[in-house]
Amino acid sequence: MNRQHTLVDSPYGLLTLVATDGVLSGLYMTDQRHRPPEEDFGDPDRRPFAEVVRQLDAYYAGELTVFDLPLHLDGTPFQRSVWEQLRKIPYGETRSYGELAEALGKPGASRAVGLANGKNPIGIIVPCHRVIGASGGLTGYGGGLERKQRLLAFESGVPEPDALF
Repeated sequence: MNRQHTLVDSPYGLLTLVATDGVLSGLYMTDQRHRPPEEDFGDPDRRPFAEVVRQLDAYYAGELTVFDLPLHLDGTPFQRSVWEQLRKIPYGETRSYGELAEALGKPGASRAVGLANGKNPIGIIVPCHRVIGASGGLTGYGGGLERKQRLLAFESGVPEPDALF
């Protein structure tokens, strides 16, 4: 496996992009829970990320609602099935952990879905921020609840609260 990484700024803080064999395999926020050690990110190199950065910039500008990128998602079969379900949640919408578990045909697996969601290696693009609690409230987010709230507000077109800047 050949890995490269680069750092890019975003409205949600500095992001680390990681590619495995030229394909995006990680998008990590600063202080993200389950962030791998930096020595696992490979050599610094911006070249594999031109299209990723272009699409992220279009997303932040409100011009892109669906990412179209090849992804290298490294996880268990169950984790990958959860991450695939995340990609089906439309822009500006949310789903509960229970709804995702039902969509997977495992209605009793909402906790397992939550654990897999938390280990998503490609935040924003694989939109784990779109998953909320059964009561509609915000629950854990590897990038922090403030970022989750800001991403959901951005996608729903609601002005972000001043306290979050």
